[in-house]
Amino acid sequence: MSTTHGLTIRGLTKTYAGGVKALAGINLDVEPGLYGLLGPNGAGKSSLMRTLATLQSPDTGQIGLDGVDVLADPGHLRQRLGYLPQQIGAYPGVIGRKLLERFAWLKGRTDKRQRLFEVESLFERVNLSGAAHREVSTYSGGMLRRFGIAMALIGSPRLLIVDEPTAGLDPAERNRFHRVLADVAAEAVVLLSTHIVEDVENLCGRLAIMAKGTIVAEGASAELTDRLQGQLWSRVVPRGQILPPAVRLTAAPTGTLAVVLKDQRPGPDFEPHRATLEDAYHVALADAGVADEEA
Repeated sequence: MSTTHGLTIRGLTKTYAGGVKALAGINLDVEPGLYGLLGPNGAGKSSLMRTLATLQSPDTGQIGLDGVDVLADPGHLRQRLGYLPQQIGAYPGVIGRKLLERFAWLKGRTDKRQRLFEVESLFERVNLSGAAHREVSTYSGGMLRRFGIAMALIGSPRLLIVDEPTAGLDPAERNRFHRVLADVAAEAVVLLSTHIVEDVENLCGRLAIMAKGTIVAEGASAELTDRLQGQLWSRVVPRGQILPPAVRLTAAPTGTLAVVLKDQRPGPDFEPHRATLEDAYHVALADAGVADEEA
């Protein structure tokens, strides 16, 4: 692979039965730290995450972790992988501590003392020590997501993949979850796949935007927004009036905020608009031919 430090992806493709092309040539270099993967539903994010987690094989391409060819040696990655999918089963009748201990054993923690110490440490890390004795099926949505991250962190993974991790969480739970991810990213590659721009903007040093199975934009948040400065204009369109062609439409107290991409002011009612990552996201999707309602 081209780098011996971090995650390398080259020419990754995947087409499902029926001709659905989920991945159409993905190329990425991801250094240790938090890396965001943004895209609307159907962009191919989950397909990429499942492929990187070796849950499915690509049709073509290469994946490397710290210089090791993952497709030739999937065991190398699996021993160093933590994966938090979108959905986590509730496991009726099973106590949280017992379930996490079982996962630790499956991850190779055969020494009982070491295993129990790690389990208790993980419960404390995700702020679930007080619920370790409860059945997992009694956990709230936020608690279940935190339990999932505890499972993913068993064995101190080198690569941590989290797929739509904050969907359905309240603001306090999201902030707590973000702190855990930022802590892990100090020593690992953390891939955060989401359609929530704010999560990526607050956490990730770099990001990629996906649409139709390809990477349509990549870089630091500031890099993506700086490209748009001086080209965006906005105005609030009162309710009942015709909306102009826009890269982003957002509800406002008195109507709809329309953000337009133009080299010059498109009309006397428009004001210069400072580009945000949300704007860069919608511009990238528009350039890729993804309609605003799809995003």
